[in-house]
Amino acid sequence: MKFSEMPYERPDLEAAKAQCAALCGRIAEAQSAEAVLAAAREFDEMSRHISTLATLAEVRHTIDTRDTFYQAEQDFFDANGPALGEAQLDVTRALLASPFRPQLEQALGTLAFQKMEVDVKASSPAVLDLMAGENALVTAYDKLYASAQIEFDGKKNTVSQMGPYKQSPDRAVRKAAYEAEGAWFDAHRAELDELYDKLVKNRTAQAKALGYENYIPLGAIRMQRVGYTLADMAAYREQIKRDVVPVVAKLKAIQYARTGTADPKFYDDMFFFADGNAAPHGTPEEILAAGKAMYHELSSETAGFIDLMFENELFDVLSKEGKAPGGYCTGLPDYKVPFIFSNFNGTSDDVDVLTHEAGHAFADYIAAQKELPNILRSPGLESCEIHSMAMEFLTARHHEKFFGADTPKYELSHAEDALFFLPYGTMVDEFQHLVYANPDWTPDERNAAWAKLEGEYRPWLDFAGLPFYGRGAGWQRQIHIYEWPFYYIDYCLAQTVALQFFTASLRDWPDAWQRYLALVNEAGCKAYPGLVAAAGFESPFVPGTMKKLAETVGAWVEAQNEKLAAR
Repeated sequence: MKFSEMPYERPDLEAAKAQCAALCGRIAEAQSAEAVLAAAREFDEMSRHISTLATLAEVRHTIDTRDTFYQAEQDFFDANGPALGEAQLDVTRALLASPFRPQLEQALGTLAFQKMEVDVKASSPAVLDLMAGENALVTAYDKLYASAQIEFDGKKNTVSQMGPYKQSPDRAVRKAAYEAEGAWFDAHRAELDELYDKLVKNRTAQAKALGYENYIPLGAIRMQRVGYTLADMAAYREQIKRDVVPVVAKLKAIQYARTGTADPKFYDDMFFFADGNAAPHGTPEEILAAGKAMYHELSSETAGFIDLMFENELFDVLSKEGKAPGGYCTGLPDYKVPFIFSNFNGTSDDVDVLTHEAGHAFADYIAAQKELPNILRSPGLESCEIHSMAMEFLTARHHEKFFGADTPKYELSHAEDALFFLPYGTMVDEFQHLVYANPDWTPDERNAAWAKLEGEYRPWLDFAGLPFYGRGAGWQRQIHIYEWPFYYIDYCLAQTVALQFFTASLRDWPDAWQRYLALVNEAGCKAYPGLVAAAGFESPFVPGTMKKLAETVGAWVEAQNEKLAAR
């Protein structure tokens, strides 16, 4: 069914809560494991349907945040979703308490019950009002961000539409673009500070109501971190500082030399080539057509996937006024299809969308073909991001469709950017640990902490008095910090595996693709460490993994840089 034809109606939440209560009773009174499994299947079907309706409302709201109907529906789910979630958790609690649990685990898998246990730890009736308040604050931030109209080049631009100017070969244009963008954020400084302050205090109150010292352990639980600990994460961050930052600093010096930048500033950081960054050729429609051809040629599995996406209008990727920022892939479980949302802006990011978000969508497409309970259709987010980031590299054979003669430039900058991201993404995570350990910090104290971390993770940057960025507030541009706390490190954990896919594909692409299919076909049936092992790669939590990986990718970047210089 085409996305535009998918019907939407506001779900009857009272009826859903009553159904959950009835299911709890049936599970408690069940005389056999099969009776419990029948109730679990009914619960799964109900949950999928409500999730589909909530997702339809959210996607249509983000496509046009000015649409008053879907704004009201988003507000409805923000306000009522936590109470429904708590009713659904009652069913989960009943399943966990069932005397038939051993038989249930045999039928559904041990990991399903580990995930259920994590979910139960994340909520209680005591925090429902706080959770609804958190949802409303997140929606307010999203709407504020989407409202950005930045005067530049004689036009009003969204934040996404400023992207090409920030990568212009003209250094003065880059600098002016960052200044204009920073000025918009500075103009909304009070609102941004107030929203985040309220979010931190709200989440801290939730954590304390649930018996935690602060939001950090609750945040890890809500991210469904299974198979590794907060101590493992801290050790990973230390590996990044110790073993990756020095390699990136060396490669940054090579980048600046390549662009002829003698005194690099922050606005030079994403400028990779003296004659301009590689940009996709053609109109957005031509880029989409090239993407369709790419997936047809990549494999039989991806050919069927991309036909489904095009035939059913399962993406909205053009940037336009009123559209929410960023990009995402989500699933519509009733229809067993994914949906891709993004904002094309004429840069290489557009191609990254066709590989990154389509990697998520492909995994959802594969999982939907399996008869799995909803809880096992998708792994943790750190594993979902492997699907997307690895796909970016595994499509390399087809990048010429987008970049033509500039393909070597794109591939060099893409590998550089993937490695350069690790210090930034890890810094975002450490910043959030500091913020939630100190929930009473003032906005200036938060900015000071960010500025200090910049010196540790990205010492090569000079912010040169830029508005917004120069005062240590650049973190406010990172949507995840407001909307999905502690998510961002998942990109780093996934990038670590994606870069191993990259190096494997250089040696033997067919083998790397089979490893990728093996990982994707596990869906959510293994936790992150098991999925990494399923692909035959090294865990980032093992000492020395990041040093070896950074040096391997760094050596490839240096070699490619020399090849380009010799052309």
